[in-house]
Amino acid sequence: MQYLSLSRRLVDQFPPEAFTPQLMAQETARVRELYAAGTLRQLWKRGDMPGASILWEAASEAEVRAAIASLPIFQAGMLEIVALVPLEPYPGFGPVS
Repeated sequence: MQYLSLSRRLVDQFPPEAFTPQLMAQETARVRELYAAGTLRQLWKRGDMPGASILWEAASEAEVRAAIASLPIFQAGMLEIVALVPLEPYPGFGPVS
């Protein structure tokens, strides 16, 4: 099943220097691991504020939440999950009944 998450960095609580190069390198490494595992399918930076939109592939919402919890920025308390939405196929692309 696929899920869509929308997150935002808590820049109102953490200054820019809190997002250190080391933390960002750890985040990038973990994202690459999740992508290689097939859990993280697509990733976009948000255009309206610091944060991301991620398309996940997982058997359950709990698996997605565990993957999000493994992200270093989330572990540091610097990331808020605004929405986590299960996705269903659009029926208009299926056979006409």
